[in-house]
Amino acid sequence: RFQPVRGCMSLGRSRGGLPPDECVEEDEGAILEDMTRLVERYHDPDPLSMLRIALGPCSPFSVTKDLMRDVARLARRYDGVLLHTHLAENENDIEYCSTRFGERPKDYIASVEWDKNDCWFAHCVQLDHEDMLHFAKCGCGIAHCPSSNMRLGSGIAPVKQLLRHSIPVGLGADGSASNDNSHLLSEARMAVLLSRVRPCASASCNENWLTPREALYLATLGGAKCLNREDHLGKIIPGYAADIVGWGTSLGFLGCASDPLAGLFLTAPSKVTMSVINGRFVVWDEEFVALNLDSVVREAEEASQELLRLAKEKQNENESREKGL
Repeated sequence: RFQPVRGCMSLGRSRGGLPPDECVEEDEGAILEDMTRLVERYHDPDPLSMLRIALGPCSPFSVTKDLMRDVARLARRYDGVLLHTHLAENENDIEYCSTRFGERPKDYIASVEWDKNDCWFAHCVQLDHEDMLHFAKCGCGIAHCPSSNMRLGSGIAPVKQLLRHSIPVGLGADGSASNDNSHLLSEARMAVLLSRVRPCASASCNENWLTPREALYLATLGGAKCLNREDHLGKIIPGYAADIVGWGTSLGFLGCASDPLAGLFLTAPSKVTMSVINGRFVVWDEEFVALNLDSVVREAEEASQELLRLAKEKQNENESREKGL
């Protein structure tokens, strides 16, 4: 199931934001118009929908507060359109909001009308106890991105504490620039392992360790809760969507028969044996049956080369402009 997010950045470096000016869309009215276009053209609110649109201003340091509020109000005009952004990823994020707005994460999301259960946030590494209480009260979800947090040195999200506060937590891979993999089973394994690195002041450190069963929750029902779809996704029971993946007992599972769930989440095999999406077989015996993989790879490589060409073209334009000045 596809739930793409129409992202945006409107606050460039010259106006106090983080992104370079040439990377932002300064016309916030145009951003809202395009978001409206995408929702009205593609969003399907059906409970078993295969395509939903979410709206996602990038972060507090790359958009204005006015845009955050306007996007929230736009999303709530439609059934099932959710809101997503990056929040409290690292100490710099906390410092930015504190210095610019005088706010902790809980205060910031309240000030822009994002403290509702139709919002889910990536990272949330730096939430404190008061932030967690507010998230729990509002029903906001969190996408835990362990590989990205390690790659960027952001810190270790307090996942076990989030779960104790009954905050919906799923898994994320952040973006390709800070992950390089986007393999959610690998993220589940990283979540288990990374939880055991968090410092603690007592001998009972393992109380904050994630178990493989909790990793399974993050990868299934936890993610469904973040998307407000836990009534139809995330479980294999009658009436729920027929979305099922399976792994065979391959060589990589030798010795795991006594605890196959731990074997799955601690060995993290690279290939799925079987995948059924919406009742349709997509993978069988580790092979794609619903598409021509060679064709998809070729088209993806062509698209990648085109993006690089356009980026180089834009860079040359910027350099020429600077020389002209």
